Amino acid sequence: MSDLAIAPALVAGQGRPWRLLLSLSAVFFVLLALYCAVLSVLLPNQIEALDHAHKAGNLAMVFAVTSVFSTLTTPIAGALSDRTSGRFGRRTPWIVLGSVVGGICLFLTARMTSLWPITMVWVGATVALNSMQAAVTTIVADRFPAEQRGTASGFVGAGMTAGGTAGIVLGGYLAYDMTLAYGVLAAGIVLVCLAFILLNPEPPVSAAPPEPFRPGAFLAGFWVSPREHPDFAWAFLGRFTIYMGYQGIVTYLLYILQDYIHLSVSASNRTIATLSTITFVALVLSAFGSGFASDRVGRRKPFVFLSSIIMGLALIVPLVMASVPGMMGYAALMGIGYGAFMSVDMALMTQVLPQGRGEATGKDLGILTTAVNIPQILSPVWSAWLLHVTGGDYRALFVSAIAFVFAGSCFVLPIRSVH
Repeated sequence: MSDLAIAPALVAGQGRPWRLLLSLSAVFFVLLALYCAVLSVLLPNQIEALDHAHKAGNLAMVFAVTSVFSTLTTPIAGALSDRTSGRFGRRTPWIVLGSVVGGICLFLTARMTSLWPITMVWVGATVALNSMQAAVTTIVADRFPAEQRGTASGFVGAGMTAGGTAGIVLGGYLAYDMTLAYGVLAAGIVLVCLAFILLNPEPPVSAAPPEPFRPGAFLAGFWVSPREHPDFAWAFLGRFTIYMGYQGIVTYLLYILQDYIHLSVSASNRTIATLSTITFVALVLSAFGSGFASDRVGRRKPFVFLSSIIMGLALIVPLVMASVPGMMGYAALMGIGYGAFMSVDMALMTQVLPQGRGEATGKDLGILTTAVNIPQILSPVWSAWLLHVTGGDYRALFVSAIAFVFAGSCFVLPIRSVH
């Protein structure tokens, strides 16, 4: 869909772009609250309770298995939503089914009492939720013209980063009751997604039906040639390496507080909530301000580059100051850097999509989303290996994360089609 086709759609959306912006931000707020609460607090606590001695390896295994499924799901669901037609539009059926099935599986995760059942039910949740996320992410490209995507991405980025912070706070305070914690998150994602589609009804698909489904052509469509579309490749690589660094710390944050900062389990859960509160203030201001400023000056790359540098500086603080104040410094700087990165990065992603691929927005954005999902597979395994070879020295995780983030900031620079 061209930008000329998208702009009237925004105007035709009952003249309420602010309602679309706010409700889209709310969906991403709850979705990231869910992800961060589960990945940073709830699952680490569940797995540690099963086998304290092997917690790091078991956590890496769970994340690796589930992330394989989520990585495959996102581009496939995006491609299938591109092909979906009917009175409810392309994205709505995926949003509804994904949120409901994901919420059910999420609630069941709390009831599992051994490693493999936890893993399998969480796989079901991630497949459903990533199917929903692929459809929701595409709305930024579907309904906003290019010159408004910085502001739209600012709202989405603020929602995502604030939601991630709120989720960690919620998880830290509710970790004593897994059923309650998972239940609140499951109900939240279902309710917010249903509210979104009711407030922002998608018009029926009136375009010509897609070509007949051919498995070979469908699978071949996921390949985007780096030679033909270098900006797409650089954007993918930059996002991938930055998330390798970011996820390598966030995944093990609870264990970092316990084994590197030397806090008790209960104190670690409370400290995660405190750190997330600090991050919350920084990232909300950063995300809204960066997205708006990016639209005003018409540039994306400088904001993505500088935000990545700030994230790298945040990771240096606890490396040289292994204490709660050091972690607070990390939280503040990471909020500034990550908030700015999230708000502008999504706008940049929508502007490097390959041209001439027809109605493939969902598929192409799904491919770029795998640059977030693949680090969820690799970073826990990489971090667990680093801890193994260094005898549990968490400083190795920070050094690795710094290298990844700084490298990622450089990969944005060769992009030519976006300033």
